[in-house]
Amino acid sequence: MRRWPVLLFLAWVCLLFFAGIALFMSGFLLTRIELPSSSSCSDPLVPPLWERQSLPPGSCWAPQRFSKAVLVIIDALRFEFAHFNPAKASPLPYENKLSFLHHLTTSQPRHARLYRFRADPPTATMQRIKGLTTGSLPTFIDVGSNFATYAIQEDNLLAQLVQNGRRVIFMGDDTWEGLFPKKFFRSYFFPSFNVKDLHTVDNGILQHLYPTVDSGEWDVLIAHFLGVDHCGHKHGPDHPEMAKKLTQMNEMLRSLVDHLRNDTLLLVAGDHGMTETGDHGGDSEKEVNAALFVYSKTPLFGSGPPEEPEAVPQVNLVPTVALLLGVPIPYSNIGEVMAELFSGDGDTLSAALQQLSVYHINAKQVDRFLRSYSLVAQDLPAEQLQRLQELFSSAVEEHTQLLIQVQGTMPVPPELESRLRNLIGRFQLYLREARAVCTQSWARFQPLRMVGGCTLIAASCLLCYVASELAAVSDSFYRSCLLYPLLWGLVGVFLLGLAHVFTQEGLDLLLVSSWAAAASQLGFFWHWWGRYPKRARLAGGQPPLASVGLRQRLRAWLGMAFPMGILLFRCGAMFSDSFVVAEARVAPFLLASLVMLLVGKLHWDGRLTVPEGPKQQLLGFSSYRREIWYLLCLVAVLLVCMRLSGFFHQCREEIQQCRPSLFLSPLASLRNTRAKNLFYLLCVALLAGLVYAVRSWLRHYGNLNSSDPLVLFVRWGFPLVVLCIACYWAVASSADDSLGKLQELVQVAVVAFPWAVYGLASVGLLLLLCNPMTVFAKDTRESAGSIVTPYLGVPSSEVDFLHVIPQIYKRMQESQKSRLEGASTKATVAAYGLGSVYSAALVIALTLLGFLLMLLHSERLSLAFLLLFLEAFVLLHFHTRARGLAGDAEPFSVPWYAVISWLLAASQFFYSTGHQPVFPAIHWNAAFVGFHLDHSTNLLPAVLVGANTFASHILFAGSWLPSAPALALCV
Repeated sequence: MRRWPVLLFLAWVCLLFFAGIALFMSGFLLTRIELPSSSSCSDPLVPPLWERQSLPPGSCWAPQRFSKAVLVIIDALRFEFAHFNPAKASPLPYENKLSFLHHLTTSQPRHARLYRFRADPPTATMQRIKGLTTGSLPTFIDVGSNFATYAIQEDNLLAQLVQNGRRVIFMGDDTWEGLFPKKFFRSYFFPSFNVKDLHTVDNGILQHLYPTVDSGEWDVLIAHFLGVDHCGHKHGPDHPEMAKKLTQMNEMLRSLVDHLRNDTLLLVAGDHGMTETGDHGGDSEKEVNAALFVYSKTPLFGSGPPEEPEAVPQVNLVPTVALLLGVPIPYSNIGEVMAELFSGDGDTLSAALQQLSVYHINAKQVDRFLRSYSLVAQDLPAEQLQRLQELFSSAVEEHTQLLIQVQGTMPVPPELESRLRNLIGRFQLYLREARAVCTQSWARFQPLRMVGGCTLIAASCLLCYVASELAAVSDSFYRSCLLYPLLWGLVGVFLLGLAHVFTQEGLDLLLVSSWAAAASQLGFFWHWWGRYPKRARLAGGQPPLASVGLRQRLRAWLGMAFPMGILLFRCGAMFSDSFVVAEARVAPFLLASLVMLLVGKLHWDGRLTVPEGPKQQLLGFSSYRREIWYLLCLVAVLLVCMRLSGFFHQCREEIQQCRPSLFLSPLASLRNTRAKNLFYLLCVALLAGLVYAVRSWLRHYGNLNSSDPLVLFVRWGFPLVVLCIACYWAVASSADDSLGKLQELVQVAVVAFPWAVYGLASVGLLLLLCNPMTVFAKDTRESAGSIVTPYLGVPSSEVDFLHVIPQIYKRMQESQKSRLEGASTKATVAAYGLGSVYSAALVIALTLLGFLLMLLHSERLSLAFLLLFLEAFVLLHFHTRARGLAGDAEPFSVPWYAVISWLLAASQFFYSTGHQPVFPAIHWNAAFVGFHLDHSTNLLPAVLVGANTFASHILFAGSWLPSAPALALCV
């Protein structure tokens, strides 16, 4: 047996791929260094204006303007949700619902203002909270921490508030608990990850919000509402539930303002926006365009609001709130202070001097950060840092001189006021350019690591191809191919370790692993090139090309070049932005091209031409003609499946004119009850049709004749699974407020039915694992000879596997030998389902996996899964018929064009099940199918979301390799 060498070889190949992927990701996923320093009141950042006068008690760096602040975060509050347009006669469900904000802005223009709040991608909640509290820019690698929250170690606004004796109370999203442990004077956390729960967090906040505000035992109150975000994930923004949720937020703000005192600042902010499908995480306009509303019962602004709301980056909130509350700006902040909030109700000159002072503090703080950061990291360009330093120094020097002239000249002449405005503009320019330099530098990749990772992956793919060809030539290939790569890898690690010892540098485990992988690959290729003869290397065990004619050689070359060319074309397309954006259409196009090229090759070889002559007619050319027409019908069905699968695509934000498929949204989002019922019946009918087709196929080949537990499960368990899924879809698609007193029962059913499906599918898979045979055997008393000639010996090669079914039959004969010998007439054993002994077990397993994966998707995507199973079935039959017409008599040898077509089909249905390789397209709802409360760990949600995302790859990868030869035997 060669089981262990094969398993070790596969494990080694997996390590090669992991090393290549890890090396690529280390250069692609960006990181930045977090400084451990923090600001304090003793830092010499006080501007000259306030150095000459003592700051009031409780103030650091700048006079405290507000003693209390309320920060209301409405998760996913897009700017369009907060903006009021009175000209809209029939607004959409998300429009004109926050009318109270418009009322405050128009009735008290110097007290309230609405801003466009620009978020930096990634627009995930954890990264936005980090930006809103540190004033810095999280990178895309931080998005992996959105569901595995770690405490923020960088200096932040909450740390400064606590450090300066402020009482911070929090209520809402429990993500803050992991980010800021032990930072709150009092807290009320609620589970946040269940995106189907619209009310638990919001109702919990409302229960504590007003009593806490009235008590006065706080300095800063943070309330993070999640209902709007969850409503977007569950229903999308254009849904009546969104109107209800925004109306609830409007009433909450109306009541909250009534409870505020004059010394309190109110901030209402969205951490990010949402797409038209209710998702977020990327950098599209609707995802980064959030809303910020500022209000105080005392005048905040020196003039009324502009005609169009101003756009401010989210990081600008950090220095603004810090100075308004009289605490230091966090050390790593790169945001710009919102100077208009420091105008107050004074005259124009005093307002300009106040703004100039806060800009001075802000600029000195950013300059200090850039100096410190440049000492520990080299990713900020030196020439740009030098330019920023010159701009900062000249602005500070002119500020000092200007203050001397202003204090010595009363009244202030107009030219000095003009210089004040000009100096404010120079500070603004410095702060904005500093932020731009940091943004640009922290978005730089490491091309060398990315190229190295791609090279490792490409070499691993070539290694797999060479191994597949050589394994067919040599039975001892797997036993002999591992020694040299192992030795080369160890030598590479040893040499790398010596180099680090002599250079006295720390070891990077990722680089060590990558070099070891590369060395082992070199060892494999060196061993392959030196040991195997050139003819075997090039022909892979096929007859030498010199022994065949030119036309045959050209056909053989084209037969390999076409599928490999398509594969290389698809890999190369990954380096083109336009192809990546349009990959949902590229994958089915390449699959159709490969199929048509294969049909053309068969025609070129004369395999699609009906043989002529009396001899061929005696051989049955009518059957041959049926095979040809059957093949062409399969091609037509395959092309129809590809076309229909395009109705289930998700949109990327780069394609502005694209509209997402209606089938992606759950049934609960449909407002038309009749349409909802029709779609529900259609989905259930298709699910029942799939079970009927599977059972009919198994019955046709005799795999449902026995009374084994697995057969009984297929008969009765499959319909029960369908019933549970149908019941789950029914309760999940019902409106939240249409069930009345049955709401509690529905909450139980939403959890119970998925668990019933999980349990039944697990039982079926366990039965399949314990006894995968669905063959029914009985003896007959007919006068007949032996059905087969048993093959003697243990299968040890590819040829021997052709005789596995005769061996199974021989064991059946031997098991009933005693009864058969005592019979008066000659008896034989009749075996039902023996021809499909492999494919029956595989079909049962894939059907169970299909049930589980359909459960994790929205109801209407069951139509896409039906197309997936149909296309997979057609592809298998197509390849089987094509190989039969081509005269290939080796059913256990899988051609490369079949493998590549299966890969393209898996990619095609990745997009046709509503997915895209972008953060907003991830179906987070799958993490809570069968779970009502929050998860205790991130492992289970990761498994569920991963299974939802890669459903097509799971089904296609799990079915191809075993099913191709199995189907060839039974067809």
